[in-house]
Amino acid sequence: MTTNQQKAPVHFSMIRNYHLADLITLCNAFCGTGSILLTMSYLLEQDRWRLTAAMWILLAALVFDVLDGSVARWRHASSPMGQELDSLADIVSFGVAPAALAFAMGMQGGWDAVILVYFVGCGISRLARFNVTAATLSDERGKVRYFEGTPIPSSLVLVLVLGICFANDRLGPALPWGELKVGPFLWHPLSVLYLLSGSAMISKTLRIPKP
Repeated sequence: MTTNQQKAPVHFSMIRNYHLADLITLCNAFCGTGSILLTMSYLLEQDRWRLTAAMWILLAALVFDVLDGSVARWRHASSPMGQELDSLADIVSFGVAPAALAFAMGMQGGWDAVILVYFVGCGISRLARFNVTAATLSDERGKVRYFEGTPIPSSLVLVLVLGICFANDRLGPALPWGELKVGPFLWHPLSVLYLLSGSAMISKTLRIPKP
């Protein structure tokens, strides 16, 4: 076979090429997806354990998110694909899942929806910016010195707030600050926390030192 000839593709070759850190990153994505599915099932069944589990499983996603980077550095097995996997997993677990939880908790007004969509869009934009600027923000060892804007896992603070509300049966109109009719749509002022969180993620002036 000449050097110009290519080997025939092998079934599941991409999976076989995963590093251990990549598999841990996928566990992060699995947790985020599981949280979304549990949240949707809560809207159908109204079983409290479903929403409780949807919140707790995001803590496991955070553990996997921290662990994958540590394992990649330990095994010296970081790669561009691993970086992309990490970002895609993070948007599921720390972007879409917290927004879905807010909706299930009662932030279902038209203005709430606009804010939640904005929040997810900010998370996607923040991760995309990090991927394209990581090289310029890195020191001589290749380590990123700081985050531009808050890292997306900071959205778990919002999940904590929702968890406290849920434990005290503060859902729907009973959410802190109630609900308002603003123009043609309902709005739950608590959703402003998602507006602030999303805006902080895309900030260019807010710099968070990276541990």
